Amino acid sequence: MKTVKFHKSECGVEVLLNVLHGDALSERYLERDTYNTDFFEILLFKTAKGTLILNQQKINITDNTAVFISPFQKRKWVLEKEGLDFTVLVFQENFLNDFFSDKFFTYRLLYFYQLNYPLSISIEKKGLQKALDLLIEIKSELADSRKDSIHIIRSLTYYLLLKFNRVYAEKNNLSIERAENNYAYQFKQLLEKHIREKQRIDYYSELLNVSRISINTCVKKQFNVTATELLKQRLLFEIKNDLIHSGKTVAEIAYDLHFSEPGHMMRFFKSQTGITSTQFLSDYKNGIFS
Repeated sequence: MKTVKFHKSECGVEVLLNVLHGDALSERYLERDTYNTDFFEILLFKTAKGTLILNQQKINITDNTAVFISPFQKRKWVLEKEGLDFTVLVFQENFLNDFFSDKFFTYRLLYFYQLNYPLSISIEKKGLQKALDLLIEIKSELADSRKDSIHIIRSLTYYLLLKFNRVYAEKNNLSIERAENNYAYQFKQLLEKHIREKQRIDYYSELLNVSRISINTCVKKQFNVTATELLKQRLLFEIKNDLIHSGKTVAEIAYDLHFSEPGHMMRFFKSQTGITSTQFLSDYKNGIFS
């Protein structure tokens, strides 16, 4: 599978961020191949018609749609070329880490690394245009860089990401209250890094140097699921992705994910989904997404 990598040379200043209009990207979004990227994407569709298969979600792309994609998520676009008008904000996590003191900022944004809610929202036309105007301003600073451009880019991006977070929270009835400590976000970050090798809460408890009870309390308060439930959701996500995209057998996937035997993985899969992997793949190929 092709991985599209971030090209820093395309930016006007030394930042891991860019704003690109669909005119320069239409080939990638119209070729209908499955691929991933090593950067975050926020796509704003002013006019569009089609669908996006993003991991195990099918998203309808229409006018005034915003889509949020995290690094290495598999996606396949099926878009109609006629009338297609969209703009993309792309950045690598190091951009945020370099300029914001909060190292867990991306994990606080509800629309990234999301497992339970849609990875898109519809936005009112006026709100979408305001976001597009901000992206135009960021692009202008990238193209005509001055000494203070980086500060303007940082502030505009910070504002835009938080505004999207507020809208996303309102659309999905989620809380944006900040946690009193970072354990819930640290746990989520560690899951992204280690879930394929480590599937026991005790491992993460040791890494964080806190008790299982403390992790569970923080995760439950922030994400409204237990730490074990969040871990199982993330592990199931990996299994589904491998079943769809890896071309490996069930046994190979099971051993790659450190199950002691394939049967254990399949029992876990059915307990979480209510169906077998064979039924899941059959449904997926027939356009049924669960």
